[in-house]
Amino acid sequence: MGYRILTLNSISMRGLERLPRDRYEVASEILHPDAVLVRSADMHAQELSPSVLAVARAGAGTNNIPVAALSRRGVPVFNAPGANANAVKELVLAGMLLAARNICQAWEFARGLTGDDAALDLAVEQGKKAYVGFELPGRTLGVIGLGAVGVLVANSAEALGMKVLGYDPQITVQRAWQLSSTVQQALSLDDLFARSELISVHVPLLEATRGLVNATRLRLMRAGGVVLNFARAPIVIESDIVAALDSGHLHAYVSDFPTAALKDHRRAITLPHLGASTLEAEDNCAIMAAETLREFLEHGNIRNSVNFPEAVLPRQPGCTRIAIANSNVPNMVGQISTCLASAGINIAEMLNRSRGEYAYTLLDTESTADAALIERLRGIEGVLSARLVRAPD
Repeated sequence: MGYRILTLNSISMRGLERLPRDRYEVASEILHPDAVLVRSADMHAQELSPSVLAVARAGAGTNNIPVAALSRRGVPVFNAPGANANAVKELVLAGMLLAARNICQAWEFARGLTGDDAALDLAVEQGKKAYVGFELPGRTLGVIGLGAVGVLVANSAEALGMKVLGYDPQITVQRAWQLSSTVQQALSLDDLFARSELISVHVPLLEATRGLVNATRLRLMRAGGVVLNFARAPIVIESDIVAALDSGHLHAYVSDFPTAALKDHRRAITLPHLGASTLEAEDNCAIMAAETLREFLEHGNIRNSVNFPEAVLPRQPGCTRIAIANSNVPNMVGQISTCLASAGINIAEMLNRSRGEYAYTLLDTESTADAALIERLRGIEGVLSARLVRAPD
């Protein structure tokens, strides 16, 4: 018996190829799917079938997915962290150069010139002084958020000869190993703003990060600074950015999110959400999402989930695997074990992991579990979902 995958957007074939056709039915119209593959489609107003076991986004952000509601159903939501990191990094570097050299404004000036070549040469010589910029080497870049993108931006900026400050109190060991040893640690956000000439934000949109870039912090920056936002629009307070641009305190604001107040501002450069818009990034995101989804469906393992803990358990030969998502409350493992023991089923291997409000348990049992046992497990108060994980053919 195969798996049914509903796609809500066009997904790169490079990713779909990771789902073998003899085991997976993949289509944009499927009743009772086992999982959903999505890119940018807004799922908040959609009614998902109770059959859905997981949702995977071929991208990093999950704002278009009702994560909280799915969590309460015991449905993991997967993303593809780092798969589009190089694409975003390249656009950030381009944004710094666009801002530093006033390239967009200068291009508009040149496109508006009229006359023959002699007239153009004269106009260029007279007008180019208005677009004098600055060079990046020796300038200080502050990077807020040292995840996959932030680390690449920091390391690349250093390679361009910039001084780099980083701030991320939750940096992972993996990212710390990847970060250049000469990137300096900012003591706080205020410290980073006060010491930086350019600032690039690379944090998810949470209540704690909403409005992170605001008037108070902008005033700490040296006059003539540049802010780059390729994360999410609400991470900055737009009216504060406009005021800083109008006063000249900010030299430029570069963003991947056009708005009515900023798209025509002479000191703002707004791009149409191009961060991950490369063929390579789309392929990489789709591949990671498909592989993560396949590992969950076929083995119950969880990697790259935004709402459930990482849980990877090598499968024991000849055993039956059970996957359980539950609320992170006391005695859940005890109740699950008691339920299996009452059915005369011995546990060969078990893994239990928790993350915030939720926990996840993988069990390999020496005896074959049946549908009746799964229903009894689902009946335990606090269990959100339980299933037999079908082994791949």
